[in-house]
Amino acid sequence: MNVATVILAAGQGTRMRSKLPKILHPLRGQPMIDYTVNLAMQLSSQPPVLVVGHGAKLVHNQVGECVRYVLQETRLGTGHALLQAQELLQGRSEAVFVLYGDMPLLTPPTCSRVIESFSQATPTPAIAMLTLTIPEGASSMGFGRVERDAQGRVTGVVEEFQATPEQLRLRELNCGIYCFRADWLWERLPKLPISSKGEYLLTDMVEVAAREGEPIIAVPVDDPDDVLGINDRILLSQAEKILQRRINIELMRGGVTLIDPDTTYVDVGVQVAPDTIIYPNTHLLGDTSIEDDCMIGPNVVLRNTTVGPRCRIVASVLEEASLGADVTVGPFGHLRTDARLDNGVHMGNFGEVKNSYLGPGTKMGHFSYVGDATLGARVNIGAGTVTCNFDGQRKHATIIGDDVFVGSGTMLRAPVVVGAGAKIGAGSVVTHDVPANGLVYGSPARLHGLARPDEVDAQPDDAVSLEERAAGEQGK
Repeated sequence: MNVATVILAAGQGTRMRSKLPKILHPLRGQPMIDYTVNLAMQLSSQPPVLVVGHGAKLVHNQVGECVRYVLQETRLGTGHALLQAQELLQGRSEAVFVLYGDMPLLTPPTCSRVIESFSQATPTPAIAMLTLTIPEGASSMGFGRVERDAQGRVTGVVEEFQATPEQLRLRELNCGIYCFRADWLWERLPKLPISSKGEYLLTDMVEVAAREGEPIIAVPVDDPDDVLGINDRILLSQAEKILQRRINIELMRGGVTLIDPDTTYVDVGVQVAPDTIIYPNTHLLGDTSIEDDCMIGPNVVLRNTTVGPRCRIVASVLEEASLGADVTVGPFGHLRTDARLDNGVHMGNFGEVKNSYLGPGTKMGHFSYVGDATLGARVNIGAGTVTCNFDGQRKHATIIGDDVFVGSGTMLRAPVVVGAGAKIGAGSVVTHDVPANGLVYGSPARLHGLARPDEVDAQPDDAVSLEERAAGEQGK
């Protein structure tokens, strides 16, 4: 069956008390509108139609060109919002499926059941609608009540603000998710009467269909969480918890151990391989992926970070970083943008790495900072070592070859190149290049034993760029 999907997302969301449109508020790493758009794209081969209003430009910038936009300039209710899509869709589908931009927890199986009930019914109904039956005394979530006749046929929906005390006792709720027969919808929708609130309500289409004797199918929702609508930040926090529980359950079903799921926070799209253990108070955010047999946490934040197999990270923050296999970080480490730790690297407590590569087997002691640097294999960085990469105006590179030993408390004033196999004594201030296998110490550091004294104070050859020297060191 040819189904068109329409997402109603023009509301301002005043109860959010925010300058940001409601549907752009984040939910586990993504704006809530992204969930509905992704859902709509799974339900139909046609691009969804997104009805926008408040903050239309911001919404367009976020969602991009995967949808077709229509503008509801004056917001006169849900019926009026859907009417804006008529010109774009009339005559182009057999059915119209209506969703909302502030209902991000809806799942494909729930929506597919509505569409299947619609398509399999004989005769084809005017409307298939999603309903929820709540226990007595439970919250109605602001939904309208479904009215039925003595034969159990749906006769209408009364909005909560219009309902009488008797109607408010009805326990079957209208969730606002509809599949309409397209030809019937587009003929009747422009004729909707205006409500007492001065709006054209899509719920009134149910009464129109019942009055005409058209079949109406009510499809019960299995999970009440699916239809939670976000109207304020309290409901947003509830949605966060529900979605987090769903994500964590999928991780555990996939072979990941969560020591305490209630304090494990994982964004949508994060990938974690089996046999990894996640300890409490761990946050896995953005485009993060973790391979198998890792131990992450407690108290770890990973954002847009790639972690290889068998890594151990404890009480540390890693942002825009990548780790090879068998890497250990922390406690209290900080990897910043473009920090790349190759296989077997160890980074001790209170270390920081930024825009740098640490080669295989390199050990970086505690209380050290490595920035804008390229380190070879099996380098030892002693405690308290600092690459002095900023001269107040520009950043400069430090290049360290394989098997270099850097003693504790060393200052490496960039730009500087340390050749393979060199040794730097503790407490040194290195201001000039160190040749391969050289031994330097002191402040400023002097070469002892290999180069002639006049070579010690020689400045690096300005004709050779730092990039060329880095390439040479990495190629050894």
